[in-house]
Amino acid sequence: MAKPKTIGLPRMLVEAGEKRVFLPEFVQFLSGLGLKVFIEEGYGSRLGYSFDAYRRGSGDRVVRCSREEAFRQDIVLILRCPAEEEFEKLGKNSVLFSMLHFPTRPLRVARLKELGIKAISMDSIVDDYNIRRVENMKAVAWNGLDAAFDILEKRWPDLRRLDGLPIHVLILGTGMVGKHAIEAATKLGHTERYEDHLAAGGPGALAISVGRSITRQPEQMERLMRQTDILVDATYRRDPSKPVVPNAWIAYLPEHAVVVDLAVDPYLPEANPPVVRGIEGIPQGNLDQYIFYPDDPNWTKTIPEGIPTENRRPTVTCYSWPGIHPEACMNHYARQLMPLMEVLVEKGYDGLSMQGGFFERALYRGTLKAFLEQHPE
Repeated sequence: MAKPKTIGLPRMLVEAGEKRVFLPEFVQFLSGLGLKVFIEEGYGSRLGYSFDAYRRGSGDRVVRCSREEAFRQDIVLILRCPAEEEFEKLGKNSVLFSMLHFPTRPLRVARLKELGIKAISMDSIVDDYNIRRVENMKAVAWNGLDAAFDILEKRWPDLRRLDGLPIHVLILGTGMVGKHAIEAATKLGHTERYEDHLAAGGPGALAISVGRSITRQPEQMERLMRQTDILVDATYRRDPSKPVVPNAWIAYLPEHAVVVDLAVDPYLPEANPPVVRGIEGIPQGNLDQYIFYPDDPNWTKTIPEGIPTENRRPTVTCYSWPGIHPEACMNHYARQLMPLMEVLVEKGYDGLSMQGGFFERALYRGTLKAFLEQHPE
């Protein structure tokens, strides 16, 4: 059972606006585990970090390298999944540790399996209570709602509806993201905005959260949507091939209503069955553009042909909501990853099992081999 001796940190290249990298303190933690850390040339520069900041306190245990060399290390740690054409850069025994989203990326899973890659998906690491150990759901909810209230505030100064009633927020989904969305909605997406609103005598916001029992009833959904100012998709669907809100239902929303996409599921028409978005006909945004108005020329750029888009409302959608505040985001992930990295370095990928300790069991559940055991062909 080979234990990892090196770790590579490639940069994330999915979006031009992506600034997130693991911070120097976390790199020093990794070197303290006995790992030699290979960081790609330019790593952290967009956040103002120099190579010297990364190697401070670690000396020659932190090495600057090419992208290709970073991918050849025993562990390859990168928050967002690299492009699939880069999978072949991985070393023969490298472990890819990333947000791989096994349940909604069947083609990615097939490619990883085909290449025999040892993979751990951060988003699949769950403890004995089925609670994710690597997540930033709070940032997803708050950053998304903050953007939505920004749009409404341009229409209604001080967020005061013309009729004086509270802003109505309808949240689809009652899981972890939905729970954070309730708090974010009632605080107007930002505590500073909320305190100013209260001090000025504002009416606040009313948040209603609904689950599958309501979203399956078209008549109930029409009634709720007609009085909604902000519609939030925080669903986790058992069947991602079917939308929760068909595009035709968008017509029920008032013209000023804002759609908030927190689920950020992709469009994957080539999958079997195809994967569609929870709210049909909305675009998929990113850190470079996460606000879309109905007449935006980029609206259909990420939407496959055949998906109806006729009914539109201002929409905020971002594949990487936590990335809007990159340093806070990466500090958060680092704290969650520390006990997991200790286990991975001690046990190695092949040594992980369900007979180990608390964090080992959680880490094992995130492996590709565990996913394939649960989803055999």
